[in-house]
Amino acid sequence: MGDTYAVDLALNLRATAPGAVVDELRRHLGISGRGAGRPEGTVDASTEEQAEPDDVCPLLAERGPAARIGGLLVGELHRTDGGWALTARQEVHAESLPDLDPLLEQLAQHSGTEGVIGQIRFYEDHVPDLLISESGTLVRMSLKTDGIGAARACPPV
Repeated sequence: MGDTYAVDLALNLRATAPGAVVDELRRHLGISGRGAGRPEGTVDASTEEQAEPDDVCPLLAERGPAARIGGLLVGELHRTDGGWALTARQEVHAESLPDLDPLLEQLAQHSGTEGVIGQIRFYEDHVPDLLISESGTLVRMSLKTDGIGAARACPPV
């Protein structure tokens, strides 16, 4: 039995997101700037320099076939007229979850996407927890039933 989690994110960051937040996101994506030969504002780890090492390992930097969750591991950040668009799908080890939570909170705080911004699930589970941005606050909602068929909400992350 492993301790891997599937993390899927799809959201927009407002143009007012501080540069430090965007830089931190780029670091977690394993990128440092605009890719050569790509449209201005497009950021993709497959064409970028690797970010400088830090105390926390990049959490969204893996690319290619997923080892346990199926499909592909991806992470793209693209500049838009309204800010930034982010899509990421990653396998995250349980030991890295305490490092992931602050990143998710920052993303929710600066998200231009109200409502579901992603999901997280233990790779052996069939049902994920939703990651929801409610007025800039990250809420994690479990879709698992309470044993009598009703879904229950978990406290915020």
